[in-house]
Amino acid sequence: MPRPRRIGHKGADHIAPGNTLASFDAALTHGCDMVEFDVLPEHPDGSGALILAHDFKDAGKRTPLTLEEGLDHLSSQAFAGVEIDVDLKTHGYEDRVIAALRERGMEDRTLISTMEVVSLPVLRRASDAIRIGWSVPKVKRNYLANPATKPLALATVQILRRTVPRAVTRAMRAGEIDAVMSHFSLVTPHFVRAVRRAGGELYVWTVDDAQRIRRFERMGVTGVITNDPRLFDPLPA
Repeated sequence: MPRPRRIGHKGADHIAPGNTLASFDAALTHGCDMVEFDVLPEHPDGSGALILAHDFKDAGKRTPLTLEEGLDHLSSQAFAGVEIDVDLKTHGYEDRVIAALRERGMEDRTLISTMEVVSLPVLRRASDAIRIGWSVPKVKRNYLANPATKPLALATVQILRRTVPRAVTRAMRAGEIDAVMSHFSLVTPHFVRAVRRAGGELYVWTVDDAQRIRRFERMGVTGVITNDPRLFDPLPA
C-alpha cells in the first residue's frame, strides 16, 4: 500500500499565515505532496477577482492573493511534482477557476474540492482532467470543539458514519466525483474500505495531532490534511 499523501492545509497554516505564498513554501519545505488552499470571489455577490481566503471575514484581515498569483507561484519549477487541492468555498465561479488552471497547464495535477453539491456537475462538465472531491459534512464550524454543541454533534456523527459512506460511494460509482474529503470524525475503517471498493480516494481533514495522523495513515486513507506538516513522520533520507 502506498504511503498516504501529505497535504498542507492552506499551505501550512500553523507555520505561516494560510493561503499565502510563505505558507505554500512552508508546506513544500516540510515535504507535502499536495497543497490545499481556499478560493472565493472578492465580493459576496460573486463579483470581483477570485481570491485566496477561507471566508469574507478572513479576506478582510489582509490583502489576499488573487487566484492567479497563487497559481503562478505553485506552477513554478520549485513545486514540480506537487499536487494542488483548490477548495471552493461557495459556488458560481467554477468555470473561472478551471480556466485559470487550464491557462497554466495545471489541470492534470489538480483536485477541486467543495461542500457545494451544486458545483459537482458543473466541474465535471467543465474538465475531463481535473479530479473532483466532495467535502463532507457541510459545516461552517467545528461543533465538536464547543462543549455546548458537542453532545448533539457526537450523536450526529454516529448517524453520518452510516449515511455518508453510502452517499459518497454512490456518487463515485456514478462518475460524479473522484474523491471524498472527510472530516476526521467520520473516517472509519469501514469508510476507507467502501471508498476503495468504489475506486475513489479518501482524504481526511483537518488533522493536527501526530498520533491521530498515524492512526489514519495505518487505516489506509489516501491522504491526510494538516495545518502543521511537521507532525508527519520524517521522510527517509
